Amino acid sequence: MIPVQTDNPPRLVLASASPARRALLAAAGIDVDVHVSGVDESAVEVEDAAGLCLALARMKARAVAATLPADPGVLVLGCDSVLFFGGQVLGKPHTPAEAVKRWHAMRGRSGVLYTGHHLTDLVSGKQAEEVGATVVHFADLTDEEIAAYVGSGEPLHVAGAFTIDGLGGAFVERIEGDAGNVVGLSLPLLRRLLMTFGVTVPQLWRNEDA
Repeated sequence: MIPVQTDNPPRLVLASASPARRALLAAAGIDVDVHVSGVDESAVEVEDAAGLCLALARMKARAVAATLPADPGVLVLGCDSVLFFGGQVLGKPHTPAEAVKRWHAMRGRSGVLYTGHHLTDLVSGKQAEEVGATVVHFADLTDEEIAAYVGSGEPLHVAGAFTIDGLGGAFVERIEGDAGNVVGLSLPLLRRLLMTFGVTVPQLWRNEDA
């Protein structure tokens, strides 16, 4: 794939308020501009987990893209994650009671974390999207551990009520698949999407001398 030739180097805009996604990109040498979409996630009604997270990622990217000037080389990335567990699609629990309920059900069992990725070009309007899936095996937590974890506040505002890059990392026994996808953004998947636009990951690496 031949890289895009433009007077402006490729630039990535992240349509997400997630500090974990931004930190993941920063650790990979990619600086991004963050624009929160502010979309109403409850307005999307899709029954399957993969379809829901992809629909939300698409909606976030398009909402942000509609607010930005059509600058050459700018790509907007939308992401959204959900957990499929026990035949249900689980997003953020929001309340301590719901988080406790989920962890009592999840402990010692496994689920699939889906993250939808949608990339759109501001000038051409070209779009590309894909869903990443990672199997997550949860530890068999004690009631005391669940109470302490929920009391920390961390699981209330993350998909599936857990993290692997924070306090919740001790409560995930193992995963099958891409760890970044569980954090909220798969870098290998992003690379594939970028290549459909003729953009390579090294083109997005920040210039340390700048």
